[in-house]
Amino acid sequence: MLIDRLLDYVSYDTTSKEDSTDFPSTPGQWELAKHLRDQLVELGLEDVVLDEHCYVYGYLPGDENYLTIGLNSHMDTSEQASGYNVQPRVIENYDGKDIVLNENVVTEVERFPELLDFVGKTLVVTDGKTLLGADDKAGIAAIMQALEILTNDKERKHGPIRVCFSPDEEVGRGTKYFDYDRFKVDFAYTLDGDRPCNVEYENFNAASAVVDIKGISVHPGSAKNKMVNALQVAHEFHGMLDPEAVPEKTEGYEGFNMLQYVNGEVGQAHMQYILRNHDLDLLEKQKDDLRKAAAKLNQKYAYDAVDLKITDSYKNMKEKFIGHMAPLDLVKDAMKECDLDYNEVAIRGGTDGAVLTWNGILCPNIGTGGQCFHGVHEFWCKEDGEKVVELLLKILELSKKADYRL
Repeated sequence: MLIDRLLDYVSYDTTSKEDSTDFPSTPGQWELAKHLRDQLVELGLEDVVLDEHCYVYGYLPGDENYLTIGLNSHMDTSEQASGYNVQPRVIENYDGKDIVLNENVVTEVERFPELLDFVGKTLVVTDGKTLLGADDKAGIAAIMQALEILTNDKERKHGPIRVCFSPDEEVGRGTKYFDYDRFKVDFAYTLDGDRPCNVEYENFNAASAVVDIKGISVHPGSAKNKMVNALQVAHEFHGMLDPEAVPEKTEGYEGFNMLQYVNGEVGQAHMQYILRNHDLDLLEKQKDDLRKAAAKLNQKYAYDAVDLKITDSYKNMKEKFIGHMAPLDLVKDAMKECDLDYNEVAIRGGTDGAVLTWNGILCPNIGTGGQCFHGVHEFWCKEDGEKVVELLLKILELSKKADYRL
């Protein structure tokens, strides 16, 4: 059963780590990768490989009159909340009320009103101490469940299918060693979204910024006109940025700067930001705002107190779909047959599919059944997850070459 697959996969601690120099960034990802490799072999897929970089690949042959479809989900989970010793709880026939995860943590309907969409359904929640890991193990579970159905029912029509489960997506390195030669497809889908009715083919343009501040440490008793407190400079730097352009105050197509990490003392401080915007020109303005703040502080303190490094991460994939809408037309037709209302949503984030798209594999994103990712309030809906599997099977069933030309 799909829910059993999810409960199995979330038992693996696959939290990725931004500051790790290893690839993948954490050893737990290898354990889930080995497990998935073995399951693909048991299902009878061909060319099953766990490569030296922790990518799991598999191939299911199909009718050559159909398109070759790729399916991708990532194995790692966000380090924004612990993924160690996940203790999921199944709630049947959810009553629409606040969910008490533990004595100190409650998922309140007032703060998470999307809960009201799931009254009467079966939810999987956490114990309030870890994230659940539906991002993206629910995507993996849906792919594996669909593959099991196809391998058990030889009468079902579908084309060739290539699968890849990848590491380190959450830290922006999910496609670093992606093997394009093993993943030759007409187009692909990431399963890394939420509701089964949502399809996403535009995402944030993304960059990261690292700010290192060099202070001047002097005994506080004789510090006048001598000390430069790096922590105070960090506070000044952050205060120069738009206070409204933060995740908690933006939605839709609005971009943001997010301070993810700050650490330091009088003599030095270190800050890390992520920058996001659907509009590339507006993202460039955000970068300029950081540069101006650094320059102003260096001028104020009359030395290079602030060192700023900005790195681009990924780009909005929407541009690549212009004139090439077959992957979306196929999803739209499949949703119609699954009684789902097709809904295009702009991702307030990114997926490995964005990088794949820019590298030549059109790869929109579809749902997994999960909600409230990257925190202890994350949950997954069984009925939504099962609908994702139904949608995936319908996509594969309808994918005749003659009907969806690239």
